[in-house]
Amino acid sequence: ASLGLNLVVASVQEAIDTGLVRELPDGTRNRIQTPVLLAAVEKYRFDALFGGARRDEEKARAKERMFSFRDEFGQWDPKNQRPELWALYNGRHHPGESIRVFPLSNWTELDVWHYIAKENIPLPGIYYAHDREVVERNGMFYAVNEFIRLRDGETSEVRRVRYRTVGDASQTAAVLSDADTVEKVIDEVAATRITERGATRGDDKVSEAAMEDRKREGYF
Repeated sequence: ASLGLNLVVASVQEAIDTGLVRELPDGTRNRIQTPVLLAAVEKYRFDALFGGARRDEEKARAKERMFSFRDEFGQWDPKNQRPELWALYNGRHHPGESIRVFPLSNWTELDVWHYIAKENIPLPGIYYAHDREVVERNGMFYAVNEFIRLRDGETSEVRRVRYRTVGDASQTAAVLSDADTVEKVIDEVAATRITERGATRGDDKVSEAAMEDRKREGYF
């Protein structure tokens, strides 16, 4: 309200309650976000949707350009990319089709943190090192919470961690870290050789083409 903007919320829980989607047995909601998003695009007839994805996140992201064309079903065809020579963008589309726009596509995680430092942008403490109860699964540290319960044979421990990205609590892991300031995070990111999604997103490890498969279905 302070910015004079209209906030439109497409609720996964509401979609579950109305029967649009069905919650998976394991409680993860990442995959069922897609039909909720597509329903909102159709309802409000959005021509373009802005996202914060970057090419360095994941190899499927690297196949996209600034403007990512989606057909009338919200689907993406990586072979149907429009050229963007000399920073010229083609946003032409037919009714029902839409464009996903990624202004930070050419930024890296390090670029983002340098910008945060330059502009002195306040962030939630979850992005900085803090002590948290976690359980290790498949080499990643998941916070123990209402979405992540200990399985038979598992034990939790308190480790010093931070989150490089924040998403579905059942799929997003933390990384071991002592970086509790912007400067320390910048040093840490500059030295790492694995992207934040590769290091923390369990849903990307389902298969080699997990992200690309979801994007073909309409995932942001």
